[in-house]
Amino acid sequence: MNTVVEEIKQKIDIVDYIGQYVELKRAGRNFKAICPFHDEKSPSFVVSPDRQIWHCFGSCGTGGDVISFCMKWERLTFPEALRMMAEKAGVVLDVSTYSDSEMKLKDELQAVNLLALKFYQHVLLHTPVGAQARKYLEERGLREKIIRTFEIGYAPSSWDSLIRFLHDKKHIPMEKLLQAGLVIEPSPGKRPYDRFRNRIIFPIKDTKGAIVAFSGRVLNPDEKSAKYINSPETELYHKRESLFGIHLTKDAIAKANMVLIVEGEFDLITPYMHGIDTIVAIKGAALTREQLEILKRYTKNIILALDNDEAGVEAMKRGIREAEKLDFDIHVLKLSGGKDPDEAVRHDAALFKKDLKQSMPVYDFLLEHFASKNPGNSPFEKKNIAVEMAPYIGHIQNPIVFSHYVKKIAHLLEVDDESVVKLITQEKRKEKRTPYTKQKEKSQSTLSRIEMLQKYLLSSVFQSDTLYEHACIVQDAIPAKEYTVPAYGNLMQALEGYVRLKERSATYEDFVSQLAPQLQSVADELYLYASAEVPASERNISQLIYDFKKLNYQRLVSEYSKEESEEAVQKASYYSQKLQDLPKHP
Repeated sequence: MNTVVEEIKQKIDIVDYIGQYVELKRAGRNFKAICPFHDEKSPSFVVSPDRQIWHCFGSCGTGGDVISFCMKWERLTFPEALRMMAEKAGVVLDVSTYSDSEMKLKDELQAVNLLALKFYQHVLLHTPVGAQARKYLEERGLREKIIRTFEIGYAPSSWDSLIRFLHDKKHIPMEKLLQAGLVIEPSPGKRPYDRFRNRIIFPIKDTKGAIVAFSGRVLNPDEKSAKYINSPETELYHKRESLFGIHLTKDAIAKANMVLIVEGEFDLITPYMHGIDTIVAIKGAALTREQLEILKRYTKNIILALDNDEAGVEAMKRGIREAEKLDFDIHVLKLSGGKDPDEAVRHDAALFKKDLKQSMPVYDFLLEHFASKNPGNSPFEKKNIAVEMAPYIGHIQNPIVFSHYVKKIAHLLEVDDESVVKLITQEKRKEKRTPYTKQKEKSQSTLSRIEMLQKYLLSSVFQSDTLYEHACIVQDAIPAKEYTVPAYGNLMQALEGYVRLKERSATYEDFVSQLAPQLQSVADELYLYASAEVPASERNISQLIYDFKKLNYQRLVSEYSKEESEEAVQKASYYSQKLQDLPKHP
């Protein structure tokens, strides 16, 4: 496996490959760019041609090699990315080279899910046990063709029918059924039982059509049990990344450059039956960043059609900020004929399609919503509308869109634009914090600054053309125990032993190859941190050492001064003296 990966990395230059998708700009010996995986103003994405690695120092915090980038960019599994890159590099790839334990488990769980789906479908379509479920679906307008399209099934009202099929008949180990989330073990030693019982079963698939989980809906909504239950989080299923129906609708979404986002399976299936195929459903009311990142590969235009109630509005409000960060054009569908898309389409499909064409920009929807909650004309009700709108308008990235809504709010409230802008600014700056939290945040800010200095210092050492000389300077000035991040201290301790042996022949590549895997990843992340050309002069390294020691000593004096024990007083005095002994000009 490692030989194949190394061969691919040797034949595909990481700068050339990433440069096809991202505009890279030279920054010293590295390259920088705006991160393609999250929204940002300043570039935090760094690529090293020397190390053939990349890392995002922004909110992503991820990194890796050229194969890792392919996985994230193309949303592929490791074997899929490996196959793609091997073909690109002209490397012959044997199946056995990528059958590691993690991927083997995923393949096994997908196979188990496929067997479970066939069982559920057979019960629904071909057995007397499924008659009640078939009748229920028919009453909702679902004919056999649409049932087969979405591969809907039925879990019998039995504690162990699936277990008897998969475990007893197909000889699937119980451990695999538990790992797939298909059965529940009440307690160690107790016999497991089927998770889904007497429920309509909807398979949840990823963009490639692989079954990752199931959702089960009760036949009788008046039952005491939950209306829906879903598979738990597994190796295959991560709820925040799941979009029901995406495998069927992604091509239509890309072609139309628009997606309608609904909540729940029937809210998708019913419109789909009436020709609306640019649609996906989320599980629950939360629209997540991960779901939006998947959709962004197909379109930047979304229409939210969540439930037409207060909970639905709250869900929309939560999703808006994430969508705005990713620069989506967001609209909202106001339903005329029902509380949700399923009911609205069954009531009047033509009216639903008309509503869809007339979907309104999300900020117009919010302004209308908040105005309806404050219908009077008093200055206090006007203030309430503006205060509720401020967090949303304040996060609009585009200045033209921002200005448009400032004017619209000002016109509605009969005030000038300046008053609206002033209130938005006040609301953004308003911080309701206690003195304790302020002090805590100040302390955290100091620690962040100290950690940043350590990162710059170690990055400068690692990137230096004279590793031995710079390592010696830093080791003489800062003992390993003074680093606030243990991994950094461990790295410098390892570097001290390495340069003692290699002296002037020491290189970063040789040093990092001798580290444990956990420290290798930390070292490579630090290597990229100083994106500009590493300052070669001793004075710049000395400045970083001085800044770190000064800030760290100030922090320690402050912390120990808050305590009254004799030991704390002595330590405060000790670090105070260390602070005074620092040279004024490094």
